[in-house]
Amino acid sequence: MATSRLDYVAPWWAYWLHNFPHFNLLFQSVDNTFKPEEGNYQQSLIFLACVGAVGLSLSLLVTAVLLVCLCCCRRDIDEDVKRPDTCCVTGVAVITGLIICSAVGVGFYGNSETNDGVHQLTYSLYNANHTLGDINSLVEVSVANVETGLKRHLERLDEIFATRSDYLQSLRFLGLMVNNVIRELTALPDISKSNVDLAAIAEQIGFFEYYRWLAYLLLLILDLVICLAMGLGMAKHSHCLLITIMGFVVLSLILSWASLGAGTAAAVGTSDFCVSPNKFIVNQTKDFLSADVAHYYLFCSPNLPNPFQQSVTICQRSLTTMQIQIQGLLQFSLLVFPTAERDLLGIQRLLNSTEFSIHQLTALLDCRGLHKDYLDALMGVCYDGVEGLLYLSLFSLLAACSLSATLCAIFRLWTLIGSRDKEYDDIDEEDPFNPQARQISYNPRRSNTHSFCSYTSSNRQPRPVLHPPPPICC
Repeated sequence: MATSRLDYVAPWWAYWLHNFPHFNLLFQSVDNTFKPEEGNYQQSLIFLACVGAVGLSLSLLVTAVLLVCLCCCRRDIDEDVKRPDTCCVTGVAVITGLIICSAVGVGFYGNSETNDGVHQLTYSLYNANHTLGDINSLVEVSVANVETGLKRHLERLDEIFATRSDYLQSLRFLGLMVNNVIRELTALPDISKSNVDLAAIAEQIGFFEYYRWLAYLLLLILDLVICLAMGLGMAKHSHCLLITIMGFVVLSLILSWASLGAGTAAAVGTSDFCVSPNKFIVNQTKDFLSADVAHYYLFCSPNLPNPFQQSVTICQRSLTTMQIQIQGLLQFSLLVFPTAERDLLGIQRLLNSTEFSIHQLTALLDCRGLHKDYLDALMGVCYDGVEGLLYLSLFSLLAACSLSATLCAIFRLWTLIGSRDKEYDDIDEEDPFNPQARQISYNPRRSNTHSFCSYTSSNRQPRPVLHPPPPICC
């Protein structure tokens, strides 16, 4: 993304998103020019955000139809099969889990890119705000020095030189120079309003970005937890765990479609700004900045004249002229009026400090500093920011589709586990081929009792009791 220092070129994805159809809530076409204060343009962004609601409705509808088909068209398990075949369901669950994990990776990258772009924007705004604040401070200090300090010294010198008309004429000339400096400094544009606006905008953007980043981070962690819990539920074959997972899948599905709608609307709106940012800024600053001043800082072209150059030049020449006059008065008037030395030296100090402030003001008023901050802000928003929003939208779409398939797979697995448990409950415990019956027969206590009763009652007749023969008498 190589651009020159004085040029800005919007990325291709900004033009692609800018060409998205814009409709209001009445399905009427709307101009795609970035005008956030107009109701129709706001409705066009809301219309794009509703794409997420439409996708959620279709996803839930398709998922509900599939779940109904699974319930109605489920084949009865063969009586000879003791364990239902879950390989197909497990394969689907594993594939969807891998897709969700891949989508989470894309989401982490997109969230980081968007955060970096917004941080670059806020840093540039605060830096420009600092520059404008320094300009405002230098103008106020210079005007205060000239208007109060110099005039006070000149009034005292007017009393001291009351008997010398030539010195009074020099003081009148100094008064004219002071008025020139005050007039040119006050003619500079009032930047205090733009200073406040930039600070407020940067603060609001930073506040919103923190909660946006945190919300996406929690959504990404929720999807990872769902993948891990799904694997655990499949391994344990736990009904409660699978039902809990299905609830979280539905929640994540809703959040994914909502984030897709919000991300799409934000990406399109930001791209509308990125395609023609200069026009929007000129319209926003026309109340307190003239068009030539706005164009000077927005384009910073060598062909554009500095609108402040004439005023700054007049101030510098006036200060230089006053320095020459004060040097002459210090050289010739102190021999006759030694009490004037204090005021003359005070004027000289004020002139030196004011001249230094004018030099600083000249450097700050140059377009290169503010234009660099402007380009950095645009690069952060239109390149990293919009690119990150596209990755987040891709994450939301992949996650939403995969979660829908995951919900069906988990429900199918839940029904298979329920059928298997029901089948085992229907097996006769007295069946000699029942594994549970065999386990029971291995109980030593029950085994002995059962064997003895069976032996004596069914399989054998009771033996006759043989008495010993009677003794033979001799």
